[in-house]
Amino acid sequence: MPVPLYQAKAEFFRMLGHPVRIRVLELLQAGPTPVRDLVVALDVEPSSLSQQLAQLRRAGLVTATREGSTVVYALAGADVADLLRAARRILTELLADQGVLLAELRAAD
Repeated sequence: MPVPLYQAKAEFFRMLGHPVRIRVLELLQAGPTPVRDLVVALDVEPSSLSQQLAQLRRAGLVTATREGSTVVYALAGADVADLLRAARRILTELLADQGVLLAELRAAD
């Protein structure tokens, strides 16, 4: 029996629910990046980063290529960057709304 679309979406968003995975995707928006640069930028243990990259690879969000002894990661497609930009827009709107509410609460005092 196939998985319902809503369940597949929930699993997809659950997979994105780790700060290191989100940060990796953000960093890869700038272009393909060697693992060693990701380790430095994220300040995480290489083994931890490896686990997170494996999750992103299995989900099809990133690709990995070997250049000599270096592994370079890249976003699998422009849709991933579009998703991150959409999330930023949604969060910006939510926070702006909260700012308005906070200002109203402060003005009421």
